[in-house]
Amino acid sequence: MMKTTKRNFRMSNDIWDSVDARAASAGCTPTDIVREALERHLRDAHILDESRRRHLRITEYMQLALDVIVRKEHPEMRDRLIEEADRRMKMHHGG
Repeated sequence: MMKTTKRNFRMSNDIWDSVDARAASAGCTPTDIVREALERHLRDAHILDESRRRHLRITEYMQLALDVIVRKEHPEMRDRLIEEADRRMKMHHGG
């Protein structure tokens, strides 16, 4: 049998309600749901890190490729595109 240690932690009521509902529908305890979620997160964290890195690399590549195309074929549009990108950043992302 696996040795365990009891721990206490806080979570929002919304998250707990979701955990509790999931446990009820799965026929297990909320502790089982939390334990499984933590185990899955720790086991798969490297996959998420690699996926995020891949996504960032693809995004940087696309930005670079578009900038090269715009500079070559539509240099007069570049400043307007940057201004619009800045405007949208403020509107959608607050900065």
